[in-house]
Amino acid sequence: MTAMHNPPHPGEVLREWLEGVTVTDAAARLGVTRVALSRVLNGAAGISPEMDLRLAKALSTTPGTWYAMQANFNMWQAQHRFHAKVQPIIASAARGPLRHG
Repeated sequence: MTAMHNPPHPGEVLREWLEGVTVTDAAARLGVTRVALSRVLNGAAGISPEMDLRLAKALSTTPGTWYAMQANFNMWQAQHRFHAKVQPIIASAARGPLRHG
C-alpha cells in the first residue's frame, strides 16, 4: 500500500459527491440525523462502518470505500503525531510467536 500525502478527510470528498444536495435532504435519504451528517462533512466525525454501508447503498459505491478513506486519513494523522518511545519485542524461538488472549 502506497502512503498518501496528507489525504483529505472523507467528509471533504463526500461534500463534493453531494454537491447540489442539501445536508437535510442527504441526511434524510441516508437515514441519519442532519447533525450526524454535518459532523462528517465538516470533519468533526469519522466514517463508521455503518455510515460506509449507508453511503455505499445511497451513492452506488463499493462497500468499504468510505471506511477505507477514513482509515487512510486516520493512519496518516497518527503517523504524523506519533512520538512514543517503543522498545522492540523479541520473542524467543522456544516460546514461539506471541499469541492473543
